[in-house]
Amino acid sequence: MTSQPTTKTTGNDHGGPGERGASGGPAGTPGAHDSGLQAGLKNRHLSMIAIGGVIGAGLFVGSSSGIATTGPGILLSYALVGTLVVLVMRMLGEMSAANPTSGSFSAHADRALGPWAGFTIGWLYWFFWVVVLAVEATAGAVILEGWIPAVPQWAWALIVMVVLTATNLVSVGSYGEFEFWFAGIKVVAIAAFIVIGGLAVFGLLPGVDSEQAGLSNLTSHGGFLPNGAGAILTGVLLVVFSFMGSEIATLAAGESENPQQAVTKATNSIIWRVAVFYLGSIFVIVALLPWDSKSITKDGSYVAALDSLGIPHAGQIMNFIVLTSVLSCLNSGLYTASRMAFSLGRRGDAPRSFSRTTSTGVPRTAILASVAFGFVAVFFNYKFPDSVFLFLVNSSGAVALFVWLVICFSQLRMRKIIKAEAPEKLVVKMWLYPYLTWATAALIVFILGYMLTDTEHNGRTTILLSLLVAALVLAIALVREKTRRGRRDGDATRARDEVSAG
Repeated sequence: MTSQPTTKTTGNDHGGPGERGASGGPAGTPGAHDSGLQAGLKNRHLSMIAIGGVIGAGLFVGSSSGIATTGPGILLSYALVGTLVVLVMRMLGEMSAANPTSGSFSAHADRALGPWAGFTIGWLYWFFWVVVLAVEATAGAVILEGWIPAVPQWAWALIVMVVLTATNLVSVGSYGEFEFWFAGIKVVAIAAFIVIGGLAVFGLLPGVDSEQAGLSNLTSHGGFLPNGAGAILTGVLLVVFSFMGSEIATLAAGESENPQQAVTKATNSIIWRVAVFYLGSIFVIVALLPWDSKSITKDGSYVAALDSLGIPHAGQIMNFIVLTSVLSCLNSGLYTASRMAFSLGRRGDAPRSFSRTTSTGVPRTAILASVAFGFVAVFFNYKFPDSVFLFLVNSSGAVALFVWLVICFSQLRMRKIIKAEAPEKLVVKMWLYPYLTWATAALIVFILGYMLTDTEHNGRTTILLSLLVAALVLAIALVREKTRRGRRDGDATRARDEVSAG
């Protein structure tokens, strides 16, 4: 248990002004609308958010370097990280099914580990996503400028950010509708890629020139692990961050019609989502082409794979799909950052204005504050790309691993809390508790440690700068907690003195 006082709770965030988060509260907790948010996300929205959330633009853009570095063994790297994500999502699903909340793992950490943990990981996560806004807005602007060069790149970035900000400001339903179609395009595109590519690999695709395709590509050209077994870990570092986003469904569930059902469904489906979309598509690529094909690094892994099948305009097709992924990531990033800011405001860890909502249940101030920082980051990307913006990107790079580690430690304590207070809410359970939880935490710590040895792919810089920012935020959290405790103790002392004087 944390040291915060027990208070009457309202809404999924368990607390208005002056109250702390209280994940895993008593049965019968009111719905999202009682906390100011509204249950505007439909089941089809949540289903597509859950499916599309695990498919980031990083899968399309970042897989090339992983394949070139690791060879066909990159499949093991993706499998290792995919397993890690499945385990972490299982833990988060256990806590979020018991108490769906817009603060998700931050609110659970607040209850399980203490206010310092909820404050720290909540702000780090917010920082990560507002930096992502700038990265994705710039990536989208590059593609759009290539299509319509008359509009400068900075203007495209501005247009994209303004349109998606307006979408998020209207209602949570409009966010869900946009994300439904963005994610739907991603899912259909990657499913079609796997089917067409798979048929070509096994020689079942008529009229397509795919002579170099075949399972032999997995073992020829130096073998399955041409650069040695150690390359698997290097591959892990290159692909781990493309998995960030799988947790968005647990944040969005708090604004759905049936939060517990939504979380349970998203948690149970994570295994096939990772297996199909990540392992399936990467398998098709390394089977269609030799891993050392120059086209993989030159054109991108997916474009190179489509080109090898003789599909015309492969580059433009992938540009459209990547743009859709970028817009999806931007849309979800703004939603996620604003909901985390909203939750921090509800718990008194951010300005109170962040927790205020409009008549349509939208946390307007939290959205505008998040997008404002995103605009500042975009400016830095254009004016100081190799200094200020590079620092922002590197210093937020390891946040995904920090979040996963906090989820592990939160779940270790929250299982006991939920069993003691509302055991009927354990509708999703982490497997082999607590042993598999400890093993997952150990693997995350190992990956963080291995990053310190990586100088070739910027891993050491990323982890050191991320740890620096995390230490600063943690210091602020500890000072705030000490100040609050001193204020409470002072109020209690004055109250006792008044009673004695009376």
